[in-house]
Amino acid sequence: MRSRIRALKDSFEKKELDGYIVANESNMLYFTGAIGAAGLWAPLEGENVLYVYGVNYESVKTTAKNCQVELMKRNEDPFKKIAEHIKPLKLKRIGFDDLNVVYYVKMRKALKETRLRPLSKLVQEIRMIKDPTEVDSIKKAAELTDAGIEAAVDAIEPGVREYEVAAEIEYAMRKMGSEGVAFDTQVASGTRSAFPHGGCTDRKIGKGEFIVLDLGAKYNNYRADVSRTFIVGKPSPKQKRIYDVVLEAQRKAFETMRAGVKARDVDAAARKTIEKAGFGKYFVHGLGHGVGLDIHEAPSLNPEGKETLKAGNVVTDEPGIYIVDYGGVRIEDTVLVHKDKAERLTKAACELMIE
Repeated sequence: MRSRIRALKDSFEKKELDGYIVANESNMLYFTGAIGAAGLWAPLEGENVLYVYGVNYESVKTTAKNCQVELMKRNEDPFKKIAEHIKPLKLKRIGFDDLNVVYYVKMRKALKETRLRPLSKLVQEIRMIKDPTEVDSIKKAAELTDAGIEAAVDAIEPGVREYEVAAEIEYAMRKMGSEGVAFDTQVASGTRSAFPHGGCTDRKIGKGEFIVLDLGAKYNNYRADVSRTFIVGKPSPKQKRIYDVVLEAQRKAFETMRAGVKARDVDAAARKTIEKAGFGKYFVHGLGHGVGLDIHEAPSLNPEGKETLKAGNVVTDEPGIYIVDYGGVRIEDTVLVHKDKAERLTKAACELMIE
């Protein structure tokens, strides 16, 4: 953990910062290893202080690294406490990540001589590159996620409700060691498969229709993300063509991924494949996103993406085609970027038809 918070402090000189306030829960977990804190103060010089309410104090004390853990009273404002700590130091410039407006206004009033700068990107850039411990956790989450796909294949048949399939997915992942789901499990069938975030309902799955699964497990607080599309029975020629186009687009994007490639160029590799096949207007989202402690992190792989991929990035590769009142297809894997190539961490088979 020390190298992570040291990396944050090493970035202060470039931004001319005297310290940094962390309000985002995932960022606090990243820097200290603790869950349940209310705020973190990381000064350029001196000890880091993690502020915690009584309900979480004892558990945070046992897990927090590289910081002093300070107990707060039930109704105390953690950012008022931080302001009280900072004020006598007469610091000039302080960065912060995700302070809400109320807390920001309060701190502005308390620290009139200090410039407060919104610099959430500072932490995003550090978290984008996963260290070996993080990669190991994401690989384990991916393994558990693949088990969820296997459970879904066993459960899917005509007449089974979407939420029943979701239950089997989540049970299988939990039984094998998942700490929970990385996000709400999606099982979207029939025309609902055309909704990129279709969730799952009590709808009964029918024969010969698309079923889009989107799921992820969580391990050591790190997440994985996978999507697969299935049909019970034989697909129609149109269904098969749509599926094959998406599969090819995913492959093209994957082959483009490596350190030094612009995120938008990876998106373009998939998008051009789908556009060439005549389905461009049905690819309605970016190709992918970073994955780690949060299910959506930097970098963003979309036409407007400004980041350049780096070794250690973990991202999704998830092109899709969504035709309203007909159905949709998405195929997604969690991918680790290396210097000269990419590595799929989720490895569930891509097979359209379920017998």
